Amino acid sequence: MVAMSGGVDSSVAAALLKEQGYQPLGVFMCAGLTDADTPGGPRRCCSPDDSADARRVALRLGMPFSVLDFAPDFERLIDQFCEEYGRGRTPNPCVLCNRDLKFGRLFEYADALGAAFVATGHYARVEREAGAWRLKRGLDRAKDQSYFLFAIPPARLERIRLPVGEMAKPDVRRIARDLGLPVHDKAESQEVCFVRGTVAELVRARRPELVRPGPLLDLEGHELGRHQGIVNFTIGQRRGLGIATGRPLYVIAIREADAAVVVGPVEALRSSGLVAEGIVWHETVPMEPVRPPRRVFDAEVQIRYRHTAAPAWITRLDDGPAGSRAEVRFDQPQPAVTPGQAVVFYRGDLVLGGGWIATAFKAET
Repeated sequence: MVAMSGGVDSSVAAALLKEQGYQPLGVFMCAGLTDADTPGGPRRCCSPDDSADARRVALRLGMPFSVLDFAPDFERLIDQFCEEYGRGRTPNPCVLCNRDLKFGRLFEYADALGAAFVATGHYARVEREAGAWRLKRGLDRAKDQSYFLFAIPPARLERIRLPVGEMAKPDVRRIARDLGLPVHDKAESQEVCFVRGTVAELVRARRPELVRPGPLLDLEGHELGRHQGIVNFTIGQRRGLGIATGRPLYVIAIREADAAVVVGPVEALRSSGLVAEGIVWHETVPMEPVRPPRRVFDAEVQIRYRHTAAPAWITRLDDGPAGSRAEVRFDQPQPAVTPGQAVVFYRGDLVLGGGWIATAFKAET
């Protein structure tokens, strides 16, 4: 079963699987998003046009194709997204979509139809080494998407196929062009698929009670102005603060309790570490204490998709209400560590595990 988004990556993934001797069934996850994209704005996935493109590719490849109704699942995903913004956190819905839908609900459909594997067009790798299935970065580091896949239960890796994870994007487009696939030059989707305007507009429309005005404070707690809701802000944001002080200011912290947004100079964005929760461990390496008796190990830690993973020491903590926890201490302070975002632990190309940033430790200035 191949999750076909109507883009070039999943289309080539389906073609490669067929070439390798599999019998692929293409499926499109209908999110129920019917609003037209904003004219001139970034292209987003899961639209009716994407469904039509996926169907045309399946026809070209001579493979069965179905459209699955995932609208109720997407509604829950959107509600959770809004709830997180209302708490002053910055969520990553793509991670949850992969965990719960592409590699969650699709497994249920695969089982119902007797499909042995589930495949997507992600730039990541699943390989069997030393008797275990392991999740790794895609070979094309510029396109690597393993960051978005850490939450997949490790037990499901053996049934996952990621055919383009060994390839670079130009090669994927070349294959699509050589096969005459109608999406070979299609632009990539960007942004969150269900956000048509701004995040604040989405939250205001669905959960207006979460949009509360509050103060803009400096690091000493002095009020510099007022804002119309913490849903308008994220850690590290510079533009749209609505105040002028003669020097660049950035969002340093967001407090749900009093709807306060704390701003300060760029130096105040640096964090020496973080606590992560809800961790999914992929490797046994973290179970082996490097510094007895504490369960500490070294890794490279990635705190957002476009962040270059930074060397750090990780201490496994006892489980809490939000699941397995760990403390991360960076070798060098990192900017804009953002609660709600995903954090993923690597050793080279190997994914050790990942979770969700709960709190950040501000670096001393």
